[in-house]
Amino acid sequence: MPLYLDIHNKVVGVTKEDLEEAHRKDLEVQAKYGVKYLRFWYDLSTERAFCLIEAPSKEAAIAVHREAHGMVADEIIEVTEG
Repeated sequence: MPLYLDIHNKVVGVTKEDLEEAHRKDLEVQAKYGVKYLRFWYDLSTERAFCLIEAPSKEAAIAVHREAHGMVADEIIEVTEG
């Protein structure tokens, strides 16, 4: 299954706890779309967050974020693990 990295460029005013809760909500919704959110990272000093996702398509990954919490990524790129 394709692997994607999504990038949220401006998570303004979001706390560590907010991001942890958003990830928890992603996990609750992901199976509906055949998606698996694997990991997430954030840098609050630059207001950026990143998610690593296994998904059948970019659209499926977007649908999970949209339904779970509404914080849709600014960019999603397909990546290859090395």
